[in-house]
Amino acid sequence: MASCANRGTPNGGEIDTEPPEILKSQPENYSTNFKSDEIIINFNEYVKIKDLRKQLIISPPMDNTPIVTPASGASKTITIKIIDTLKANTTYAFNFGESIVDNNESNPFPYYRYVFSTGNVIDSLSVKGFVEDALLKEPDTFISVMLYEKDSTYSDSIVFKEKPRYITNTLDSVTTFSIDNIKAGTYKLIALKDENSNYLFNQKKDKIGFHEGFITVPTDTTYKLKLFNEKVNFKAIKPIQDGESRIIFPYEGSYEDIRISVLGEKPNDYKTRKIKDTQTDTLYYWYKPKFEADSTFFIVTNGVKVDTFKHRFRTIKKDSLKIKSLLSGTLNFNEDFSLEGNIPLSKIDTTKITLIDKDSLAVPYTVKYDSIYNRYKFLIDKQEGQTYKFRLLPGTLTDFYDDTHKDTLIYSLNTKLKSEYGNIRVNLRNAKLPLIVQLINSKGDIKYEKYASDSPVVDFTDLSPSKYELRVIVDTNKNKIFDTGNFLLGIQPERVIYSEPIEEVRANFDWIIEFQFTD
Repeated sequence: MASCANRGTPNGGEIDTEPPEILKSQPENYSTNFKSDEIIINFNEYVKIKDLRKQLIISPPMDNTPIVTPASGASKTITIKIIDTLKANTTYAFNFGESIVDNNESNPFPYYRYVFSTGNVIDSLSVKGFVEDALLKEPDTFISVMLYEKDSTYSDSIVFKEKPRYITNTLDSVTTFSIDNIKAGTYKLIALKDENSNYLFNQKKDKIGFHEGFITVPTDTTYKLKLFNEKVNFKAIKPIQDGESRIIFPYEGSYEDIRISVLGEKPNDYKTRKIKDTQTDTLYYWYKPKFEADSTFFIVTNGVKVDTFKHRFRTIKKDSLKIKSLLSGTLNFNEDFSLEGNIPLSKIDTTKITLIDKDSLAVPYTVKYDSIYNRYKFLIDKQEGQTYKFRLLPGTLTDFYDDTHKDTLIYSLNTKLKSEYGNIRVNLRNAKLPLIVQLINSKGDIKYEKYASDSPVVDFTDLSPSKYELRVIVDTNKNKIFDTGNFLLGIQPERVIYSEPIEEVRANFDWIIEFQFTD
């Protein structure tokens, strides 16, 4: 009897889905009177540590970060070398999140915590809650939630200068938090999107949220914290020569109240213009005539803070006037045709402008100048299915230095049919006006906005087909913009409400949304 063997590939057995197990810890977890400078944790299989910088949270934070090994590779042992001086009668917690995984299938040991006390007892109280974003529908991941003890050294500025007494993190999968192993007392509760991972509030980079007043532990309250970006405090930054007669003045905070002046002598008939950069916190300062001196002093103020900068002039090639259109192709009904110059514009000669439609008929228009962004906007009564041809002869636009463009500028834009757009009516039920009503995209960018001050009915017309979300801002101070919060002043951001998901806007689409408000 004889037979041939069949070729095959071993399947390697079943996939391991079990997380690693801890066999022993030295010293034991939840030890009291802890005096060691090294912790050894033994596992039943080879493990590795993944994304430790984000996942490991030590409460209270240590000034000198412990050394955790293996930093790379796999081992059956994790070692924590403590290089900081531990505080007396303090409970410490090492929260590993999901950073400990087995070597083969990366099954995590979920939310492992190693806890010890340098005193006789393990503190066992907790503070729980959840985090929201003041403006966005979903909050960020890896939010640090912190408790600062209210004692004789406490001040509100502590968040800028010192690490918290206790800390936890929402990690990347949940918005809830639980700060555990804390002692009874009175605390300030703060959430921080800590971009520098240093547990200190950086107003320019970090989002912050806070509970008004203090909390007393023990407590059964579930706390809600709203994260927001503060308005950055004003700061003027040293100017830089950027063109023959153009200086860049960077800044932080708001540009609206910035004033720039020369300290000392300046040329006769000295004139200036300021233009804001569309993307960055920068003002372009244009001046004429040129200074004969090689340096001067500038005073920059916002009416409250004053800075003086010495500026040295540089020789840079002169720019020539360039004009660009901010639109091309399709002109939507909520848009206006605009032209922008690279040098401040000072005059427009409308006798050199021709605007006709597809039937070569003249189209009436009005012109508005935006001095902040250096743009001329052309307002026309847009008709559907139409073509608009703009023709600007040489010399139509004159800049700050009395130069003009030498070429004829020609632009052509088309409007679509009304049937190619959609419309939405929003009925604001039980709403207290005024409200800012917005349609936003999935990134939170505002695509359409209406202000409801007199009527609880808002109409969005001529919407480009797309998927939108509907949100409403309660405009408490009636200034028609979203006002964020301020930690030091104890101000919470204005309330933001999202509707239930709305249907995708389609062409020739009309829909009514009932937006019901609750207190």
